[in-house]
Amino acid sequence: MAGQVFREFFPLFDGVLVERNAAETVTKGSIMLPEKSQGKVLQATVVAVGSGPKGKGEEIEPVSVKVGDKVLLSEYGGTKVVLDDKGYFLFRDGDIIGKYVD
Repeated sequence: MAGQVFREFFPLFDGVLVERNAAETVTKGSIMLPEKSQGKVLQATVVAVGSGPKGKGEEIEPVSVKVGDKVLLSEYGGTKVVLDDKGYFLFRDGDIIGKYVD
């Protein structure tokens, strides 16, 4: 489970709570981008995970990501969740496209 901010929220089963990374406002060529042209951010950091879904034989299958992982999300999907006046998104483990490896 995540740190002190998320004591009141724990995703169930294969739920994964993520915080999307901030959109880039300046290009590599130092051009300022207006808000409308920034696009949706598809990279996020995992802040809380559920215990995992029940598999065959009632065994709990672990979620494929852990807290702190950097992940790639699909453009559409997820449920917006507001905790402590900050926006997060709740995805299912299967809706996460991939995980970045350091």
